[in-house]
Amino acid sequence: MRVYAGMDPRLPLRDIPEHARRIERLGYDGLHIAETVHDPFLASMAALQSTTRLVVRTSVALALVRSPMAVAYSAWDLAALSDGRFQLGLGTQIRPHVERRFGADFDDPVGRLRDHIGAVRACWRAFDREQNLDYASEHYTLDLLTPNFTPDPLGPDVRRPTIWMGGVNRRLLETAGRLADGFVTHPTNSHPRYLREVCRPGLAAGASEVGRSVDDIELVVGTQWILGVSAADLHERREHNRRLLAFLYSTPAYERTLELFGWSDLAGRLRSLIRESRWDELSQHVTDEVLDTLVPQATYAELPRVAHEWFGGLVAGVLVAPPPSTEHDDALATAVAELRRA
Repeated sequence: MRVYAGMDPRLPLRDIPEHARRIERLGYDGLHIAETVHDPFLASMAALQSTTRLVVRTSVALALVRSPMAVAYSAWDLAALSDGRFQLGLGTQIRPHVERRFGADFDDPVGRLRDHIGAVRACWRAFDREQNLDYASEHYTLDLLTPNFTPDPLGPDVRRPTIWMGGVNRRLLETAGRLADGFVTHPTNSHPRYLREVCRPGLAAGASEVGRSVDDIELVVGTQWILGVSAADLHERREHNRRLLAFLYSTPAYERTLELFGWSDLAGRLRSLIRESRWDELSQHVTDEVLDTLVPQATYAELPRVAHEWFGGLVAGVLVAPPPSTEHDDALATAVAELRRA
């Protein structure tokens, strides 16, 4: 099983190189770079320049707020910089952020993402001199790329970036099944029941339309974890995860797993509190039952066993976020090594 790390989204850019080196020392396969307060491509460059083995993946960069050509250039440069260790993860975000934070269009988000991916790949084929740029779709048309603006080919020994998707809903899953090299689940929708009943069937349906198998798409579960060296550590982390779940499940797009367990009313209560700016009360509504059901917890010594019990046979990789402190990195490195052998 491949093991991926995340990163504090507010980590200053100057501190990303040391974080990436730590992740590489711990034996992880790769590092996920989210898009929150930093440009994900700048953050990826900082991580790639400071490592030699680590795969770095945007998880996920927002496609709808960027030009496909601009994304193609950034990913191409990062692949060349790292000898092919960069992977491009793309997603849609939700309407309020796309329209009100970025000032971009959100009409037909899944269709736009589909066409965006097609356009990026068309750019890459042109960069590699496989064919002239001539891409036309419902949402994007690209047909001009003169020699002065065409990057050099990556060369035979550098892998072109793979394209990953992330998301929750059925239509997006089916699109990923048709198009994506890999898929990363959202932290709110990473329970084994969601994987079995929603995620894998959606990927499989899309894959079958183009003659692929669901196993052709590398599936990485982006679950939260309650982790620590001791039981006392787990208790402290429980409250952190409780607060995070409460915030995330206030977003309507993330309700799928709550619906599976008959907890849709929880999302409604959380949204009501946010409308009233009662942020401090959110976590009180995420009960121990909800937390224990949806979030795996383990000491580092138990991590390989618990990960296998939850996700064995369902996914090819798992996200395990390291704690900010490096005090117990030896124990974490041992757990990561055992999990990779699972």
